[in-house]
Amino acid sequence: MKILIACEESQTITNLYRKLGHEAYSCDILDCSGGNPQYHYKGDALAYAYSGEFDMMIAHPPCTYLAVSGARWMYNKDGSVNQERLSNQNKALEFVKKLMDAPIDKIAVENPISVISSKIRKPDQIVHPYWFGDEASKSTCLWLKNLPLLTATNMVGKGEKVYYKSGKSHPKWYAEALSKSKTPDERRKLRSKTFEGMAKAITEQWN
Repeated sequence: MKILIACEESQTITNLYRKLGHEAYSCDILDCSGGNPQYHYKGDALAYAYSGEFDMMIAHPPCTYLAVSGARWMYNKDGSVNQERLSNQNKALEFVKKLMDAPIDKIAVENPISVISSKIRKPDQIVHPYWFGDEASKSTCLWLKNLPLLTATNMVGKGEKVYYKSGKSHPKWYAEALSKSKTPDERRKLRSKTFEGMAKAITEQWN
């Protein structure tokens, strides 16, 4: 198959599909960090999604303005709606809807728990990295078109948590991502990177 991995700069899934013999390409507005720039389209994912060239697309749209974890930023201190944030959310939702409606036979859109569920439609499945051998808890929603639900391959523990003096806690993988990143862009990349076990399950089961 010719496969588009939209909004992926890490090339985690792209490289695994390539190893299986598929013609896979990552696409992002950023340069790739996966070591194979010859298999990377730098630019607007929608332009490629609507090109009519692909048999399958797996899309990871940015969750900055979609994830429910950022809902508190939707309101100003006086309780009024942050109009800039609302506008950005609407643009992000429009982007997701266009990805879902792309003229491609098989489509998977991945995101954390987000407003996609209430504004577009509920996900077909919610999975976690610990289903696939990585001891980490991360709710990952999947919206599918002509693709089967993922099957767990290696159920392990949900992973440790890191607790803070404030009383808040984060999964260990998330806390490590926060501590390792020096800029918002680095933090976004580390937080959104696909776990190896899940990537392997995706490429083997959606094949």
